[in-house]
Amino acid sequence: MEQNNMLAMILAGGRGTRLLDLTKKNAKPAVYFGGKYRIIDFPLSNCANSGIKVVGVLTQYESVMLNAYAGAGQRWGLDTRGSGVYVLPPREKDGTKFDVYQGTADAITQNIDFIDTFDPEHVLILSGDHIYKMDYADMLSLHKESGAACTIAVLPVPMKEASRFGIMNTDEEGRIVEFEEKPEHPKSNLASMGIYIFNWKDLRKELIADMNVEGSHHDFGKDIIPSFLNQGKKLQAYKFEGYWKDVGTIDSLWEANMDLLTKSNELNLDDPEWKIYTEDVPTLPHYVSPTGSVKNCYINQGAIIKGNVEGSVLFHNVTVDKDAVVEQAVLMPGVSVGEGAKVYRAIVADGVKIDPGAVVGSPDSEEIALISKRVKKGE
Repeated sequence: MEQNNMLAMILAGGRGTRLLDLTKKNAKPAVYFGGKYRIIDFPLSNCANSGIKVVGVLTQYESVMLNAYAGAGQRWGLDTRGSGVYVLPPREKDGTKFDVYQGTADAITQNIDFIDTFDPEHVLILSGDHIYKMDYADMLSLHKESGAACTIAVLPVPMKEASRFGIMNTDEEGRIVEFEEKPEHPKSNLASMGIYIFNWKDLRKELIADMNVEGSHHDFGKDIIPSFLNQGKKLQAYKFEGYWKDVGTIDSLWEANMDLLTKSNELNLDDPEWKIYTEDVPTLPHYVSPTGSVKNCYINQGAIIKGNVEGSVLFHNVTVDKDAVVEQAVLMPGVSVGEGAKVYRAIVADGVKIDPGAVVGSPDSEEIALISKRVKKGE
């Protein structure tokens, strides 16, 4: 279903500090996931599958890799006539000084000229660092039917966890009547997913007004949404049912990778009706030697398995040597696990070498180890 009247803007400039060394030299949306993908593949693939032809990717922090990756629109089929992925870092404009994006809303404000070029009726605002599959066309249909100025995707969360989120309180028809940012005593369990559809004329006017509001954070959750509510504009909740994960911490990134290996596997990356597109790495097929064993794993091209791997996710060109043990681990591209080494419940960053006989993590540990440098025996 083509959505020629809707343009998408993906906010992909966050630092991702809670992912520690994985984002020291890389933007969070460019972090690897699922043996084959990068996190930003998910919102970009959702756009392509939803019939959205024009996508702006707003980058900022450590954006060199992300800019190069996202700019190759052919990976998601967004390189045909009338479509495209446009990388939008902060830029100096005529009559203004160069300025970084000050907040989520400011990032859109600084690109009003880009959006105006396409004259969309609606603008879809997305985060570049969540793992999920969603048909934005369904959300747009509800938005139009409800006559809302803004529709916000919400996800039911356990009531005991609701205080961690921005919570939307709605009436019986799903109209948002109140927004509470991490309330101590939440009135509902409908958490904002940070996915918004706006009527562009309404949003454009609000963004310009927000520029002159003293003390504004220039943020959708803190400023734009509350302002819409205060003005009495109609805000509609779109209740999402399906897998969704904010992979902003080492634990949540590891959990999302492990979720792929469960029997239920709600994300279902094998669904031919809703493919997640990514780059195809030019390398050899993976190989399991006579001394190797693999059980319940995701393994990508170029992996060489001579040891024992179970319940793990292995990216391309990973090597697991003879008598090595890898359990419940995520091994990113180019990781080498030496002979007799053991890796348990860990995320190992790309290119890391684990020397023969070294031990990483513990099968009984509740903490997830992040390994971002060479590990020698005895360390």
